Amino acid sequence: AFYNRYYGLPNVPQERVSQSLGSGVIVDAKKGYILTNNHVIDKADDIQVSLQDGRSFSAKLIGTDEDTDVAVIQIDAENLAELSLANSKNMQGGDFVVAVGNPFGLGQTVTSGIVSALGRTNLQGLGYQNFIQTDASINPGNSGGALINLKGELVGINTAIYSPSGGNVGIGFAIPSTLAKSIMNQLIQYGQVRRGSFGVDVQDINADLARAFNINKNSGVIITSIDSDSPAESAGLQAGDIITK
Repeated sequence: AFYNRYYGLPNVPQERVSQSLGSGVIVDAKKGYILTNNHVIDKADDIQVSLQDGRSFSAKLIGTDEDTDVAVIQIDAENLAELSLANSKNMQGGDFVVAVGNPFGLGQTVTSGIVSALGRTNLQGLGYQNFIQTDASINPGNSGGALINLKGELVGINTAIYSPSGGNVGIGFAIPSTLAKSIMNQLIQYGQVRRGSFGVDVQDINADLARAFNINKNSGVIITSIDSDSPAESAGLQAGDIITK
């Protein structure tokens, strides 16, 4: 209104430019493929990649998967260095790891710690969950960065932190490299993840259900419904069936 009144400028909506910072891992130097998190590049109109050597490139989005929070982008650049992917299934609690990323936009930062736990689930607001938990310092901006072992191999993609305050409290989570590699291969091949469907809805068996069904241990699931024309229906499964393993 001020500009319209004094300068005669039209009162038009102004575009607000929003930027966010994150991290990524070069996993294929020849083709320029970079692993990062979906939430780092989600809804981005333009993706810029800044390398540690000072070079900057516009990136092409290859594919993204919201359920696992994995994304693959690509840059056209020479003389890149890549991280080889380890088999994260060989990891154990207590293994030493190093987290590399761009916390708070400070620039490349390295922190160290151990693997606190494996197979972490039940984190609010996240989709498919099978996280490595680590006490290596992970902060906002580290998302999409590398978690590496002492051989310099990629074992995880740093993704989330548990933080009442917004900063590091020693509980960070990374997507295992084996899962990230599987998702990455599908994103490169198809541009999306193609998942199979068993065709059932289930409910976890708790202590009360175990007593009701006279089951020795409260583990497994009970089928609550079957999708029509699904593999589960073809196999003869029915609602009320119990699956223990």
